[in-house]
Amino acid sequence: MTSIAHKLSIPPDQAGRRLDQALAELLPAYSRSRIKEWILDGCVLLDGAAAEPRSRVAAGQQVELAATVAAREGVAAQEVAFGVVHEDEAVLVVDKPAGLVVHPGAGNPDATLENGLRHRMPGLAALPRSGLLHRLDKDTSGLVLVAKTLPAHTQLVRDLQERRITREYRAIANGVMTAGGTVDAPIGRHPTQRLRRAVSEGGRPALTHYRVLARFPAHTFVAVRLETGRTHQIRVHMAHIGFPILGDPAYGGRPRIPAGADEALMAVLRGLRRQALHAAAIGFRHPVSGERLGFSSALPQDLLAVLAALAGSTAAAQRLAALGWPQPH
Repeated sequence: MTSIAHKLSIPPDQAGRRLDQALAELLPAYSRSRIKEWILDGCVLLDGAAAEPRSRVAAGQQVELAATVAAREGVAAQEVAFGVVHEDEAVLVVDKPAGLVVHPGAGNPDATLENGLRHRMPGLAALPRSGLLHRLDKDTSGLVLVAKTLPAHTQLVRDLQERRITREYRAIANGVMTAGGTVDAPIGRHPTQRLRRAVSEGGRPALTHYRVLARFPAHTFVAVRLETGRTHQIRVHMAHIGFPILGDPAYGGRPRIPAGADEALMAVLRGLRRQALHAAAIGFRHPVSGERLGFSSALPQDLLAVLAALAGSTAAAQRLAALGWPQPH
């Protein structure tokens, strides 16, 4: 049994939503069902008074959550393959392969990263989301940070909210960029498509920095750094500025084929079955020692193959993949 406490203010983009829906967005470490249960149990106060899950919230209202967490039910311990780049008594840094879902949910009830973490460390059952601090989309590969104790989880959640955790990605984008830049555009739910996000005035603030690593006739290899962590943030922002991620089924459209491309290059571009996006580095302050740590993950083989096809050789791709390799601080 562990104790959970949060105090927060309802932001304008959540105004008018149900209390349980708003808190599920604002506190993504907890499932909506768990938040609803806490509200029904009287563990959540809205402007100092008890509320219902369906209560509509207004901007500026104050929420206090004080609850206890028992072992999370319904997540089976299963052997699931994933890499580990660092582990100590407080934290685990996982290297997630593309195709692996992070949390169980509709359509993916098991065989997720969370199931695998439960198998590796049964004690994570007592932590919110089994200690997972953030998520990657199913078809995005790379580094995920996991807390192993409640104090570590509490500190790292705070650091994440205060933007002290740095995350850098590698991506191959459709189109040729002239220079790097910053996208400062709020992200909210898509007005008509439930599973998508979109840039919208009423969305939550989102800030993405990108820089060019290499240009090709119809694509750009970029480094991307997040300051915020909205759902699908990189994918939405890159599409918003006209350079969607190669292979992205939701935001990317058809792959762009360079003029004069040979059959081998066309086959590689059309054969990519996921977005060309990789969480290449993460930097954070250790929740116990306070030491600043940084870890990186090499570009996986499927994306290296695309880069090799664009660059003309595997050797050239390897040089590009190592170009400005992230050293997070």
